[in-house]
Amino acid sequence: FLHAAGPIKAFTDTDTSDEAVRATCDDATTCKRFATSKGYWKDPYIQHFARSVGERKAPEINRGYYARVQGVNHLLDAFIRKTERDCQVINLGAGLDTTFWRLKDENLLPRKFFEVDFPTVVARKIHNIKTKPPLSKPIIETHSTDSLLLDAHSLDSDHYCIIGADLRDISNLDEKLKKFQLNPELPTLLLSECVLVYMTPSQSSNLVHWAADTFHTAMFVNYEQVNMSDRFGQVMIENLQRRQCTLAGVEACQSLDSQKERFLKTGWAHADALDMMTIYSVLPQDDVARIERLEFLDEKELLQQLLQHYSICWATKDKLNLGNAQIYSCYIKGSVTQMT
Repeated sequence: FLHAAGPIKAFTDTDTSDEAVRATCDDATTCKRFATSKGYWKDPYIQHFARSVGERKAPEINRGYYARVQGVNHLLDAFIRKTERDCQVINLGAGLDTTFWRLKDENLLPRKFFEVDFPTVVARKIHNIKTKPPLSKPIIETHSTDSLLLDAHSLDSDHYCIIGADLRDISNLDEKLKKFQLNPELPTLLLSECVLVYMTPSQSSNLVHWAADTFHTAMFVNYEQVNMSDRFGQVMIENLQRRQCTLAGVEACQSLDSQKERFLKTGWAHADALDMMTIYSVLPQDDVARIERLEFLDEKELLQQLLQHYSICWATKDKLNLGNAQIYSCYIKGSVTQMT
C-alpha cells in the first residue's frame, strides 16, 4: 500500500535537498545524545539511536537543545494531562525521537502516539526498534495481542504507530493515518520540530490547514527558526545551504507574528509564539541553574543570539472546551511550573 498508484509527486526521496533534510535527523540525534551524556536531561533511549556520544558540542548548543526539549515537553505533557491521556499525538517529521518511551515511563501515554517521517528514516527507526529490546519491549508491553503490524515502512501497535510518508502529499498522509486508526474525534496534539521550514510556504500551509480541518479539538506545536531576516539569520541560512539544505519555508520564519499568522490564516482559532530566549528564562529556574553549572559558557551573547533565532509557536482549536489556549498562557505569564 505504501507504493499505491497516485499522482506523480514533484519531490521524491532521491532529491538532494530531501537527502540533506534527512541528514538533519542524525544531527539532532547526535546533539541530543551528547547533551544527555553531559547530564542536561535524562534520556536512556537515545543511545539506541546514536551509536556513540560523538564529538564535543559547544555549551551553547547543549543549552539550546535543553531549552528545546524542555519547552516542547512542557506543552506536550500539559496537553496530555489536561485530556487525562484520552488524546492522540502526531509527531510530524519525528526522526529518531524518543518521546514515546519517555511518556510510557512517566505513565503519560496518550491513547495513541503516531510518528511520520520519510520512508527511509522510518525504515532505520523500525530496524533499531526490532533489534534493540529496550525499544521493542515497551511497545510489546502496551500492545494487547501477540502480533504487531510490521513492514519495512510502518509499524502499528495499540499505542504506538510509525508511518513512512511524505508530509507534502496530504491525501497520502491522511489515508495512511486513517488506515492506522487515527481518530479525528479525539483531542489531538500535532508536533513538528524544524520540519515546516524545509517545505515551501504553500506545502506547509496545506499541512497546517489539513490539521485544522481534520480535528475539532487540537493543538499544533511548532519549533523552528525565527527572526531570520537579520545578519545572524542570514549566516544560519548560508551555513545550511553549504550542506545542500535549503530553507524553502523561511519566509514564515521572519518574526513571531509571521509564525502565528501561518496558523491563523489556515483555520486555527488561536496562536501564540515565543522565542527560545524567553522560554529559557521561564523554565523552572532551579533546573536551569543546575544545567548552567554543567559547563562553563564563555560566550553568553552567542547563546542569547542563538535562542533569539528559534521559537515555539502553538496554535489551538478547542471545540471540547479543554481550555487549551489558557493552559499555555502561563508561558507568557512567566513560569511553566504552573503548566503541570
